[in-house]
Amino acid sequence: MIADVKKGAEQKMQKSLETLRNNLGKIRTGRAHTGLLDHIKVDYYGTLTAINQLANITLIDARTIGVAPWEKKLASAIEKAIRESDLGLNPSSTGDTIRVPMPALTEQRRKDLIKVVKGEGEDARVAVRNVRRDANTQLKDLLKDKKVSEDEERRAQDEVQKLTDRFVAEIDKLLSAKEAELLSI
Repeated sequence: MIADVKKGAEQKMQKSLETLRNNLGKIRTGRAHTGLLDHIKVDYYGTLTAINQLANITLIDARTIGVAPWEKKLASAIEKAIRESDLGLNPSSTGDTIRVPMPALTEQRRKDLIKVVKGEGEDARVAVRNVRRDANTQLKDLLKDKKVSEDEERRAQDEVQKLTDRFVAEIDKLLSAKEAELLSI
């Protein structure tokens, strides 16, 4: 019973960490990376389809993403979808390939992005703490139902706290790496 509570808490905390990784990956830095376009959907014969299912996405250089559509007809639709996304990118077609240059970030924009990163980090910490609270509530319920002893419940709460501390430290590490990435020119 206690093992199930701890295992469930760890899985939920891991999901919170993965969500943070995905959210931080969407925050644009001055450098190009192919994951930046993952959430963009293109109108493919009336169906919204992820761009990575319609084209080969590669890095041309450190500041340029190359998108090579598998069907030539899709080039204009992909270009339009990238331009209309919330990323502020301006793609241009060169033959079969769409070039997506990454504009340089201003100092003010970098500071704004760092605020966004810190907000995402705080959301992840809150999610991890909520998982801890839920696990502790489940442990207290087990104690109340006399399925575990007080010592077992106390030990399990300590282990859940150690788990929480580990995930919060991991979140802090991800945030400091992303901040350093944003501040590098």
